[in-house]
Amino acid sequence: MVEISGVERDRDIKQLFAQLYHEIHKVVIGNEKVIEEILIALFCGGHVLLESVPGTGKTLLSQTISDTLACEFKRIQGTPDLASNDITGGTFFDGKTGQQSIKKGPVFTNILLMDEINRAPPKTQAALLEAMSEKAISLGGVTYPLPKPFIVLATQNPIDQEGTFPLPEAQMDRFLFKSVVAYPTPEEEVLIARSKLSTETPEVIFNPAEILIIQQEIKETVELSDSLLTYSVNIVQATRNRREIQTGAGPRASIGFMNATKTLAFLDGRDYVTATDIRRIAYPILRHRLILYPEYASMRVTTDDIIKKMIDGINAPME
Repeated sequence: MVEISGVERDRDIKQLFAQLYHEIHKVVIGNEKVIEEILIALFCGGHVLLESVPGTGKTLLSQTISDTLACEFKRIQGTPDLASNDITGGTFFDGKTGQQSIKKGPVFTNILLMDEINRAPPKTQAALLEAMSEKAISLGGVTYPLPKPFIVLATQNPIDQEGTFPLPEAQMDRFLFKSVVAYPTPEEEVLIARSKLSTETPEVIFNPAEILIIQQEIKETVELSDSLLTYSVNIVQATRNRREIQTGAGPRASIGFMNATKTLAFLDGRDYVTATDIRRIAYPILRHRLILYPEYASMRVTTDDIIKKMIDGINAPME
């Protein structure tokens, strides 16, 4: 087990996270950006919406990250008949004691994979709102804190929309990132097929207690200059003044920029944020927060296209 106390800030932290990526890639092939985005979200207390077609290894990815961090992992399958208490738990009458008892649901974990979240009905989707925002669940009139760290990884299929319930804007905004899990390249797919014969297992690099220490260190030691904070806010503000965008990003996106870029810098072994960090983070932070007018969507214009135009049109501070 790696001890965080006493590590040298720049060199050793970068080395530890390089080792973490190496352990994850013992099992998971490709998707470096998605892995990075999940780790950034985990280490700054955010949540990730994973978009991909079925069969691209989202469950394996989530489970492997949990294994390398000694975190408890649970998975919920979204279905039309999924009820709120299937996620949060609830109260039940205990015949042996004659009293009401609390049964905690699968949300009481470190890493929760909500598979095909848009197949669950709106009331059930809303059950995650308190958990994602407050990191707590109310059961029987009592509020119970969730384990720390806590992250929701929710998946949705971008193609098959029949029988789904689109996530409302308030729910989408709870996710720090929307990450796109791509099909593997031919070379990666060969490696994936071969990996099924491997018995190699990833080693634990951090544990939950160490993750909390790192989260606090990121808050206290990584610097985000006023000019770069203004730069990220200008990008968010620009989403509200584009002719292609019906609804732009809210203030939660600006907060997300601050937390995520500081974490990205830390994972890279730096104690300062750069404009490059902000440009890198802009896509996963904004792509699910922008609603395009239908005429632009019908022309196959994507939110990533608009984000690129905005970044290209806004002057960045000198690095």
